[in-house]
Amino acid sequence: MLKLFAWRRTTSRGLPKITPLPSSPMLCVSRLLSHSPLSDEDDDIYDPPFSATSKTLLKPRAGRQHKKKNEQKKARGGKKGSSNVLDSRNALNFPVKSDLPFDFKYSYSETNPDVKPIGFREPPRFSPFGPGRLDRKWTGTSAPAEESVDSEKLAEQRNKVLGEPLMEEEIAELVEKYRHSDCSRQINLGKGGVTHNMLEDIHNHWKRAEAVRIKCLGVPTLDMDNVCFHLEDKSGGMIIYRQSNVLLLYRGRNYDPKNRPVIPLMLWKPYAPIYPKLVKPVADGLTFDEAKEMRNKGLNSDPIMKLTRNGVYVNVVDRVRDAFKTKEVVRLDCAHVGTSDCKRIGVKLRDLVPCTPILFKDEQIILWRGRNDQIYSSSAVELAT
Repeated sequence: MLKLFAWRRTTSRGLPKITPLPSSPMLCVSRLLSHSPLSDEDDDIYDPPFSATSKTLLKPRAGRQHKKKNEQKKARGGKKGSSNVLDSRNALNFPVKSDLPFDFKYSYSETNPDVKPIGFREPPRFSPFGPGRLDRKWTGTSAPAEESVDSEKLAEQRNKVLGEPLMEEEIAELVEKYRHSDCSRQINLGKGGVTHNMLEDIHNHWKRAEAVRIKCLGVPTLDMDNVCFHLEDKSGGMIIYRQSNVLLLYRGRNYDPKNRPVIPLMLWKPYAPIYPKLVKPVADGLTFDEAKEMRNKGLNSDPIMKLTRNGVYVNVVDRVRDAFKTKEVVRLDCAHVGTSDCKRIGVKLRDLVPCTPILFKDEQIILWRGRNDQIYSSSAVELAT
């Protein structure tokens, strides 16, 4: 310790001699403990670490006083200020009653009511609208309307909202205003199709805009007629423009946002039910050996087209029909599309072409056109319709 303080001796000449530190370490510790860094005499009560601020300088904000007064008036049941701020618990009375005439489903365009599920992945009693929030009972796939529907009355109400038909100049003006890709009034329609919550988004856009732009991608673009039908039927609007996968949905001349229908929202996406298998071990009209031969023939053939994930499949149905004129089995390359989307595409093509899917393997779809008698019968049905 003496060696460490040797430099102080050389620099402090003329100063009183410093007494050496005690050699015992216990004495050093006791001295440090007995002497506080600041003595009581040096403590200044008017010089704290942070300067004291007088209470008069802390002026309360004007907004706080008004906020407290409004809260006190609300607690007492006062009328002033209570009309501007609505309590969400009092504004919504559960269960919500909706006068919409159709059954509530998660997706309207991508479900077939004729095909009944064989099982459920979750108990049907769990409604996606929340417990006690809807006056309809959830069946596992839909919430059916309890009252009967009068189609003539609904048609009159819809025509009343739409008003007189638009002139060509008015349609051209709306199309030029809303058809561009930078339009702020746009809704993206994905593989879920026309979903229930999308109806609420459409009416929200109709508050401030006459039309809304809808961009469709994925599996629903295989059947755009079906998408247009459900958009007009469920929202009450009218399609005024259709170009490939882009639609413009017009609200009507006499649309009133204050009288919009009540649409209860789904709080979560329900699990898809279990349906029968899409591909049979042996397709109808084939033997086991023929079905095996058709699968191998389809896997070894060149794909007629390659599909991308969330792409535009508007011309797929026509391409498959043209390919069936010269081929008995065709293959669609759906790499990176996804297994679930592959099966959705197969179901759509089975009903639209029509054809029979015989294999889904490694994101490849193998389609069989069927026997000649089946082709003639399906073409006769199309001509009759």
